[in-house]
Amino acid sequence: VQLQASGGGLVQAGGSLRLSCAVSGRTLSSYAMGWFRQAPGKEREFVAAISWSGFRRNYAYSVNGRFTISRDNAKNTVSLQMNSLKPEDTAVYYCAADRSREMVANIPGSYDYWGQGTQVTVSS
Repeated sequence: VQLQASGGGLVQAGGSLRLSCAVSGRTLSSYAMGWFRQAPGKEREFVAAISWSGFRRNYAYSVNGRFTISRDNAKNTVSLQMNSLKPEDTAVYYCAADRSREMVANIPGSYDYWGQGTQVTVSS
């Protein structure tokens, strides 16, 4: 399984970005999916997760109401719509796949496969 994250970039505070994660090697519906981020000098932290059907979703408190995770199993892609971005959202964002399809885990160790990351920078 390979995960390819894209969509990062530089945006001003208050702006929006949409990240995408393309999954290849196996159908997306085999996995729950998550987004994590890691800022310089900090540990990787949970952002959002979605079950294989999209029915269950989980968000970090810091992004709830601003970010939306979604998936299109037919297109093998997962997206993270990020609105009202803040400088503290600056980080490398990673998508991850969990073979436990119903889980919306917030712990990195729960995930089996990881993408390479895409940089998001929010200027003040």
